Amino acid sequence: MSESALSLGSQLAQLLALEFEALKSQQLDQFEALQPGKNDLLTALASACPSAEDLQNLPEWEELRELLIDCRDLHRRNAVLIERKLDAIRGTLHSLRTGESGSPVEVYDRLGQVARFSKGRGYQEV
Repeated sequence: MSESALSLGSQLAQLLALEFEALKSQQLDQFEALQPGKNDLLTALASACPSAEDLQNLPEWEELRELLIDCRDLHRRNAVLIERKLDAIRGTLHSLRTGESGSPVEVYDRLGQVARFSKGRGYQEV
């Protein structure tokens, strides 16, 4: 087994952990700064690894295969975090847009029932 491939895989795992920390703390500049290094590691790792068939079938590549699976899982975790943050941003933007369009507002009446009214209705009707 290639020790350089194993070393590159370990570096990739560390970089993915740094990405996650940058995403969690919303340090997008730091996250962006990590991207060229990650691309370089992926390129080097692709050239240092055996074929996909050998990686899958030969026992001497088991340690690297497990490390790459861990890296895949770390990458997916980062992707899920990014997607959740984007969904939150989309939701906020949607609520801001909807709020400007004069959508109905929900309030409770004296009986505790939800009463709906539009912006155009008077104070006495609420």
